[in-house]
Parts: sequence; C-alpha cells; structure tokens
Amino acid sequence: MTRIVIAGAGSIGCFTGALLAAAGHDVTLLGRPRILDPIAAEGLAVSDFSGLSKTVPATALTLATDPQALHGAEIVIVTVKGPATAGMAQAIAEHAPPEVPVISWQNGMEAAATLRRLLPNRDVRAGMVPFNVVPRDAAAYHRATSGDIVIAAGPGGLAQTLSVPHLPVTESDRIEAVQWGKLLINLGNALNALSGLTLTEQLRDRDWRRLMADQMEEALAVLRADGIRPASTTPLPAWMTPHVLRLPTPLFSRVAARMLTIDPTARASMAHDLDAGRPTEIDSLQGEILRRAETTGLPAPICARVRALIHAATRKGPPHAPLSAAAIRSTAPASSSC
Repeated sequence: MTRIVIAGAGSIGCFTGALLAAAGHDVTLLGRPRILDPIAAEGLAVSDFSGLSKTVPATALTLATDPQALHGAEIVIVTVKGPATAGMAQAIAEHAPPEVPVISWQNGMEAAATLRRLLPNRDVRAGMVPFNVVPRDAAAYHRATSGDIVIAAGPGGLAQTLSVPHLPVTESDRIEAVQWGKLLINLGNALNALSGLTLTEQLRDRDWRRLMADQMEEALAVLRADGIRPASTTPLPAWMTPHVLRLPTPLFSRVAARMLTIDPTARASMAHDLDAGRPTEIDSLQGEILRRAETTGLPAPICARVRALIHAATRKGPPHAPLSAAAIRSTAPASSSC
C-alpha cells in the first residue's frame, strides 16, 4: 500500500484515483468541494468502454480540500488543468515531503516544465495519459477512449507501483517525444468542442478528418522546423496519421478500429469544459504550436483560427452553436498569431 495524493482531482484524477484505491493504495483526492462533496455522499463510480463498472466507497478514500493533505504523501500525482499548475506546485513545495516523487498527468508541455521549475531538486516526472475521461454524473466518471499511461523513466519502480487492474502504467526514456505525440492528437479536442458532435460522428465525416489532418500537418511542420520529433502514441508513425485521416471513410474506419477504441457517446474533455462554462486548455495545445510557430517563422493558420474560436466561445459562454469544418476552414487567418 502506497500513500498517493491526487493533487487537483478532476475527471482524470477521480478515475485513476478510484482504480488505485480499489487496488489497495491509500488514496487522497485533493480537490474542490463541487467534486468531492458528491463523492462523500455517494462513493466514487468509474466505468469504461470495455465494460468496467466499479464503485469505490467514500470510506476507502481520503477527501481533502486543504493542501495540508500532502503532508503524508509517498507519491503525488498532479492532475490540475495547466493554468493551475503553479499554484499546485507552491502547495506541494510547502506541504509535501521533499523526497516524494511528483508526477504530472496533465495535457500539454508546459505543466511538467512548470513543476520542475518551481520544485527544484525534487523527482518531478512528466507523464502522458492517452485516454479521455468524462463525467457521467456528479460522482461518476467514464473512460471513453483507450490507451495506457506513460511516465518518465526513473528510480523507484513507480510505474510498477502505479500499475493496477484496468490501469497499466509504463516508463519511457523519451517522455518529451511521447508528450509531443499526444499533443498532436489533442489538437483535435478543440475541433470536437466546436463541432458539437461525438468523436465517432466526427471521425465518420471525411471533411472533419481532412481538417484534422491539415491541422496536424501544420503542427508537424512547425515542430520539425523547431527540431522536435514527436513519438507516436498510436501504432502509426506521427507523420502517417494525416494520410490515414484523409482516407475514404470505409477504409479509414477499418484502419482506425485496429488502433483505437472510442465510446460511441464520447466527446473531448474540452467540449465538456465549454458546455460547463469552464476555462479550456487551448493555450496548452494550439497555443503551444503557435508559440513554436512564432519562433520558427512558419505559419499555422488553422491552429490560430481554432484557438481564436475557442477563446470567443469561452468568453460568450454556453450554449454554443456548432460549427462545420468548412466554416472553420473558410475563416482561417493567413498566418499564425500568438
């Protein structure tokens, strides 16, 4: 049994925390009352596309809103959204023992870098969570896509400790390349949020897949110019994914079925954030590509337009009128802008 604190329990933190607790670890969910109060009343239910269905009683978890809960941690897993990373790093610095490993299970490239910068001389490791988790109810979370977690290689056998039934974790000595590969895939999150469609509906539409492909190729060109070689998070090399996306739908469906499982009702987490009026992670995704584009001098018009549309939708608030792929493409600016 290991004392694990999930620092910033949201959808990913609650889902993974439930499975870690079900396997016998001593898990603390550090989060906000709106997340923790329903768990205290009902327990924490998790499910997924494969038929997993499990409820962890509240008595099997420690629910905390005070960062002093970090005092007894043996592993800290950070799952806050990117903009909240600095604040959580400060809490860890003040309350967590200095020898405790800190693992980032967050999107984008900046979060782990921020943790390393604000927690010097600590074992801070980046991680990559490939799957999507969405809330089904106030205390119920559903994993809607497939994939296994990867963390940076290091001492202590952390991947072995964290690997539990329904939650395999592996280590990689190329974690930054793995993160870049995930970021490329996550560029589709904003397109899904703007579309109003489920992921499967969107992937069945060749116009949407072509837009996804063009956005990914745009980003790949920027990363190549910046000397970055992403590692694919699917069986396909990163450079091949845009070509597969452009295939006719029947052929694409056969190829995709071998690589990825998606719940028919799943939408990207960014879609849920927009629907709930919460801030999104657009600046950690398209924004990261645009920062690199500015450095390299290459244009990234699709990323620029998508980011602008998400910011506009966030300012307006729900409900949001869905956009077509053609509408997004026709209004793309001539060059990127940060």
